[in-house]
Amino acid sequence: MNPFLIVLIGTVAVVGCILALRLHAFLALLVGALLVASLTSTLQLEAFATTKKMPVAEFVKTSVGERVTTEFGSACGKLGVLIALASIVGKCMMDSGAADRVVRSITRVLGEARAPLAFLLSGFVLSIPVFFDTVFLLMVPLCKAMWMRTRKNYVLYFLAVIATGSMNHSLFPLTPGPLFLAQTLKIDMGLMMVMGCVVGLASASAGMIYAVWIDRKLQLPVRESLQCPLSELEAISNLDERSLPPLWLSLLPVLLPVLLIGGNTLIKLSWDAKQIMAFSMVARNAIATVKWFGDPNIALMLSAGIAIVTLATVKREKKPVLNDTIRSALADGGQILMIIAAGAAFGGALQQTGIGTAIQEAIKDHVQYVLPIAFLVTVFVRGAQGSATVAMITAAGIFAGMATKEQLGFHPVYLALVIGCGSKPLSWMNDSGFWVIGKMSGLTESETLKTFSAQISIEGTVGMLVVMGLSRVMPMV
Repeated sequence: MNPFLIVLIGTVAVVGCILALRLHAFLALLVGALLVASLTSTLQLEAFATTKKMPVAEFVKTSVGERVTTEFGSACGKLGVLIALASIVGKCMMDSGAADRVVRSITRVLGEARAPLAFLLSGFVLSIPVFFDTVFLLMVPLCKAMWMRTRKNYVLYFLAVIATGSMNHSLFPLTPGPLFLAQTLKIDMGLMMVMGCVVGLASASAGMIYAVWIDRKLQLPVRESLQCPLSELEAISNLDERSLPPLWLSLLPVLLPVLLIGGNTLIKLSWDAKQIMAFSMVARNAIATVKWFGDPNIALMLSAGIAIVTLATVKREKKPVLNDTIRSALADGGQILMIIAAGAAFGGALQQTGIGTAIQEAIKDHVQYVLPIAFLVTVFVRGAQGSATVAMITAAGIFAGMATKEQLGFHPVYLALVIGCGSKPLSWMNDSGFWVIGKMSGLTESETLKTFSAQISIEGTVGMLVVMGLSRVMPMV
């Protein structure tokens, strides 16, 4: 069967299971993986095994279930520890008050007049280790509390949080989607972080321009909501800061892994193994130490340890809190990991159809269009089923087969980034984030579309254009 037809059938199956049957994304992706694997012919499996330099006869004999579970297990092995540790870091920062300390400190330094910039920076810092929905749940009461003092710019406040937080969710590793993209497309984590920041900065700037404009046009007040009654906002804004951990300790779980992983990447880009061997013993040992601690798993273990100690110190009189926090974090992380692993199984099944080779053949005379094509495919999947992470997983599975410098003509990091940008547009009623943001902000569906949905659609589109420009100016081949 034609690989494009198989991909279409598999994608429709996943989207249909989520929308029509209301199945959880984990089950929908597994159904899609099994369906695609069942439709893949022996000839397609032989071609895939030959391309990957695998034992052809042995691979062809594997059952549909074996192929799906192998891809599932591979994703768990690569990402399981990272996702679990990132969940622990985020949850401990929330429960210890470290996240609140970061926001308050930035706001105090910049002043109330620059509150939107404070929320912009806070959204960026907190969304590195914390899932975006969680960041927004933390920040929106603070946005409302700030509105109670200023009585203006409420829309601008919460859109400032979304501007950076939403883009980090799709561009910066340590969150599940970008982690999966980096692993699937074999991109160095540190490089993904650096380039994700560059593209995210440009996208967030465009998002803030729109936020300023729509805030002036709408000028919405804070409305009463069950999730955050106005009576509770005074308590939030007047919380005694002496109960919060110090700023340096609050920032350490965020900054440490970024610095360690970034240092490891810098070493890889600066010297190869032969050059390092020519250095003195002291220099070699120092580089080896940086590389050891710069492994993403080790870096996040250190970060999680600091976050746990911070929580234990702040809540030392409430011993059950620590176990409850870690249990909750692992439950959340486990659910994310299951979706990611099921998505990896679906993506692996898509690759085995030969879709990568088919795309290469279809656009061999127009390879310059691979980035906008990848962007549009991701946008379509995102709009159809709602989840940005599922959209990134699906697109990665389709395009992973051509993610090399030789085939693309530029570094695969640009392919990963354009897929991340494509997961932003078309957030509407089938997206759980749409309802979280709308209900917590006290907005109607129409107002949510005009603010949140429009802003991230603009950010994703601008990000795509920036990625295309960078791939031309700085191809890194």
